[in-house]
Amino acid sequence: MTGTDHSTGDAARLDPAPRWVAPVFAVLGAATVPWTAYLAMSLPEQARTHNYRTAWVGFDVMLIVLLLLTAYAAWRGRPIVGLLAAATATMLVLDAWFDVTTSRRVDVPAAILSAVLIELPLAVVCGWIALHVEQVVERRLRQLARRAARSR
Repeated sequence: MTGTDHSTGDAARLDPAPRWVAPVFAVLGAATVPWTAYLAMSLPEQARTHNYRTAWVGFDVMLIVLLLLTAYAAWRGRPIVGLLAAATATMLVLDAWFDVTTSRRVDVPAAILSAVLIELPLAVVCGWIALHVEQVVERRLRQLARRAARSR
């Protein structure tokens, strides 16, 4: 087929991904299960790490860049805002996870609060943007057009 789905009655609907994506990703996900089980049983409970500060600061710098790029793309009404928002949501969830799981015992409550009150809600907003990119871009373009019309 050429990417249309006639089974739903909407002949103009395009498939969001090629048909091979679902089975390939399902196999990749299933194949990762034994590897994850192996890691769960073989990795040490604790580890001392080199470049710990560099890893975290670098991660946060990448998160800042994604937040700013998402803001810029949304402000300019760029369709890439969906991809950027999805990447930002992923980074926020990872940040919350690693903050909570790598914190010292005394810092865990603050990490959980930060995750629950800031990182995860912002990830949900980013996820919403990623899923509704067409409407977000369309709305922003209308706002910019109204603003341009008023300034003339």
